[in-house]
Amino acid sequence: MKRPLAFGLAAFTLVFAALLSLALGATDIPLTESARLLLRPDDSVNSLVIHTLRLPRTLVALLAGAALAVSGLLLQGVTRNPLADPGVLGVEAGGALAILLMVVFYPAAPAALFVPAAFLGGVLAAAAAYGAARSIGVTPLRLALAGVAVASLTAAATRAVQLLFEDRAQGALFALSGSLAGRTWEQLAQVAPWLGAGLAGALIIAARVNVLTLGEDVARSLGARTERDRTLVTALGVLLAAASVSVVGPIGFVGLVIPHAARALGGTDHRLSLPLAALLGGTFLTLADTAARLVDRPAETPVGILVAAAGSPFFVLLARRVGRR
Repeated sequence: MKRPLAFGLAAFTLVFAALLSLALGATDIPLTESARLLLRPDDSVNSLVIHTLRLPRTLVALLAGAALAVSGLLLQGVTRNPLADPGVLGVEAGGALAILLMVVFYPAAPAALFVPAAFLGGVLAAAAAYGAARSIGVTPLRLALAGVAVASLTAAATRAVQLLFEDRAQGALFALSGSLAGRTWEQLAQVAPWLGAGLAGALIIAARVNVLTLGEDVARSLGARTERDRTLVTALGVLLAAASVSVVGPIGFVGLVIPHAARALGGTDHRLSLPLAALLGGTFLTLADTAARLVDRPAETPVGILVAAAGSPFFVLLARRVGRR
């Protein structure tokens, strides 16, 4: 009974978070009116605000939060590392650098190429982190430390490009701000197919992730093609993170905190924890974005700052626990 209750509460909280996101901002709209206008739009100003400004932003937050959480769960499962997530392994920083390079050196490139570029940057960053850890022996803590080092180096390169090509880099600041402010229907349409396909693929291969978490030898004895499955799961995790970065910028710790919450509520079976992580991740980022609007309104605080403030203590506690093993 615990798991159905967890799914029910997660779904209810997701809907409530979405309604709050539609209702709260520079000007507040009552929850009941927000729900009514969502279902039956009219010619009022509030209806225009909801459907033009807040609804695409809310949908982006729901999708990006779900994608980051599922990405973290996939990466933790395939590496068997509770400290793994797209931010810690450098995937988000690599994707952000790739987008910046696209804007600076290929300004005429279509926006549809942002996700493939971010995916390539994320793959290279994750490979660099794994290669650095493997050279001295892969352990969960070493992999996390190598990822942090790669992320820091990549962030420094990003900052250097911004300083050297300040005028050209202005066009990428909006995409790399770690914020959901101003997200539009056009941006949602560009990234939704990638995120939707990635989330669907993650659910389809959830059983394979279960096998990979048992270890190399056990997985092979069960008939799993471990190299193929590991590559597929990792690619899906990087794709989900990269697509999220392409529309909201790097937002760390969603992929670290939410997978642990999903396993605590839904168990270790990824066929259950993956959809639960998607619900919790969407709810978490939507609520964080709503809070970011209210901290200093009518000005907005980047949501990445709030998420980092919530996730950093959790990471420290988790690293200390893993370090004792």
